[in-house]
Amino acid sequence: MVLSENQKLRIPSRAENIILVERMVEDVCDLYNIGEDYFGNILIAITEAVNNAIYHGNASNPTKNIDILFKTYKDYVSFIVKDEGPGFNFTNLPDPTNPENVDKPNGRGVFLMRNLADKVSFED
Repeated sequence: MVLSENQKLRIPSRAENIILVERMVEDVCDLYNIGEDYFGNILIAITEAVNNAIYHGNASNPTKNIDILFKTYKDYVSFIVKDEGPGFNFTNLPDPTNPENVDKPNGRGVFLMRNLADKVSFED
């Protein structure tokens, strides 16, 4: 994959397309000499965002797409993940570290993104 300062990847909402997102993150980190410590955080945060977009945003509908865009700035790299879903209330998510939520299979994605990225924001 040849990358420029702004690159967009569009994938159908299928779990097997996560490999394409992983390759994009690897390429971005290689191109901008992002170290292994940051690489791991970026990889997990972005793949969690895309997984949420596939399963929750687009309800695993393979006819719906997810756009992953990265932009470079002087001091940082930014990723944007956009799905075709109706949105969700990101201010009222259960805390996955609470004892009553620890055994639940869902609910960790946004928590991981917020704890691994410098900044996470939601729109629409």
